[in-house]
Amino acid sequence: MATEDLGSLEWERSKISQQDINMLKKLGISGKQDAIRFPKEESYPAPPMQYRPFMKELVRFGTQFIGYRDYARELEEKLAEANKRADALTIELEHSESAHTKTVEDLEKRLGDAKRALEENVAQHSAREEDILSRLETQSRRFVRRTHQEYELENPEDDELLDVLSLLEIHGTEARNGLDEAEAGLSRLFPYFFHKKEQPATFIELAQCFNGKEDLGLQLRQEGLKVGVEGTMALIAESQQQVDWSKVGDAGKIETKKWQSLIKAAKPNSKKILATLGYKPAPAPSSSKPEVK
Repeated sequence: MATEDLGSLEWERSKISQQDINMLKKLGISGKQDAIRFPKEESYPAPPMQYRPFMKELVRFGTQFIGYRDYARELEEKLAEANKRADALTIELEHSESAHTKTVEDLEKRLGDAKRALEENVAQHSAREEDILSRLETQSRRFVRRTHQEYELENPEDDELLDVLSLLEIHGTEARNGLDEAEAGLSRLFPYFFHKKEQPATFIELAQCFNGKEDLGLQLRQEGLKVGVEGTMALIAESQQQVDWSKVGDAGKIETKKWQSLIKAAKPNSKKILATLGYKPAPAPSSSKPEVK
């Protein structure tokens, strides 16, 4: 009885479904199925003894198949997940490539804009440099026309703009020195010509005083002549000499040669009178040559 119960139990365990049979066909053991006639449940309460080893084998195969099926299902799930991730990575890669392409295009555009801006800047700088060079050359030519001095650089910089600037600096130095000398000379002459005026503070105003419509040289000469005549008359009065000044004043027009002769004859006697009036003749320039050391 115990043996029959054990056989029944093994028979129940050995039952397989149609799905398992299909799996066995895939495994290549369908031929055995055609050769073996499986008894029906209602025909035999327990499988015959000769079928039991085969049933054990089928049970072992079924158990393995169930494990493989779970493993295959797990692999299929992992494969589906991997495919999903691959699709996501593909989309992300496409987006990345699109963004990369857009970035490259933007950089190329910016590089082109920067290149064009640089070319425009270089062109503007070159034009500006040419304009500055022309203006500096014009100023140098103007100095040459006024000072009658033309210079050449001993050690040019091999840069046209710097060389022209150096020449202009030389002319500027010459002009400054000339202005200093002119201001000093005009300042010394100003009290003699404008003894009732205050000397201007700027050089331009000082120079304008000497460039008026009046002939300052003639004016100064006449002023000196007046002082000389008045001084001479005062000295004659002091010496108690009797002179008919009305006749002197009515001498009329004297010829140039006679006038020059009278002046020449008066020079020996005029020195004392000039000395009395405070006249100091300018020292004559020395004719001796300077000693060469």
